[in-house]
Amino acid sequence: MSDPRTRGFIVVDREECKGCGLCISVCPAGCLFFAPDFNHQGYHPIAYAGDGCRADGLCFYACPEPGALTVVRLEESERRAT
Repeated sequence: MSDPRTRGFIVVDREECKGCGLCISVCPAGCLFFAPDFNHQGYHPIAYAGDGCRADGLCFYACPEPGALTVVRLEESERRAT
């Protein structure tokens, strides 16, 4: 992780995501984007850029689909190790 502000990461269940984009619109770090491919329901699910997550949970709370997003917050020691 190259961004020193990275405090965690996002796990996306691509098959649960409906591609509404609410999580993208509330993410202050701008680390979420629409995947170019489709899930089995025909939606463009969101994807995590791999860096920059502040683990604030705004995306999680904005998401209307239970189980589509998980925010993982890293411990301080894990952040320094990466």
